[in-house]
Amino acid sequence: MKLIQSAQFALPFLLFSALAMAGDAEDKGLEIAKQRKAHDKGWGDSQAKMIMILRNKNGRESQRNIRIKSLEMENDGDKGLTIFDRPRDVKGTAFLSFSHSLGNDDQWLYLPALKRVKRISSKNKSGPFMGSEFAYEDLSSFEIEKYSYKYLSDEKCGELNCYKVENKPLYKHSGYTKIISWLDDQEYRVHKTEYYDRKGSLLKTLSFKGYQQYKNKYWRADQYMMLNHQTGKSTQLTWSDYKFSVGLTAKDFNKNVLKRIR
Repeated sequence: MKLIQSAQFALPFLLFSALAMAGDAEDKGLEIAKQRKAHDKGWGDSQAKMIMILRNKNGRESQRNIRIKSLEMENDGDKGLTIFDRPRDVKGTAFLSFSHSLGNDDQWLYLPALKRVKRISSKNKSGPFMGSEFAYEDLSSFEIEKYSYKYLSDEKCGELNCYKVENKPLYKHSGYTKIISWLDDQEYRVHKTEYYDRKGSLLKTLSFKGYQQYKNKYWRADQYMMLNHQTGKSTQLTWSDYKFSVGLTAKDFNKNVLKRIR
């Protein structure tokens, strides 16, 4: 009888402990996300150059030369403009993205061959961006309100100590059930991210290399490598010529300018 009573007492205690631990993990995950955002706040506007290399599963490559412009927004997600300069078949293509803290992002793609601006439907955000292994939803700025969080563990990222955190998208039509990221405990830079598809299987891994600091505060990686585990394809992004506070304003991120971009 005493064994039964002990078990009855232990069960709610263990359940409470498990719930408390889960709550602590969620609180810590959210705090890490807040620190990540706080450590990259206040940069204003920037521009950079980028080389995108697409590789198929046999290693065959194609290269694209791109310019990137970004604008930090108060109380909302950032604005981004991506302009393709080479090769000839994509020259003049432009992608405009307005990230939002809440609700669906606004995204447009200008295709010079068709001479029209195409709005990207929220239902198509999981689709591939310009044949790359990046989805449209991967191109949005990181906004805390878009995810739920759970701290998983402390792990090593090379010589650095990292937090392993699980994010689950709260917005509709995501192609992911969960996203797991490794962030260092000093500057809260993301070093690796795993994306899991709608079936819960590992779909892609994004790795970051060559972090450089700008304006004595803001960290940017020189290289992104996105590997699709299910297709064997990959996309490498190599960044250069970062410039901050170049005077960009909201007028430079208007969908009406897409057709006039050179």
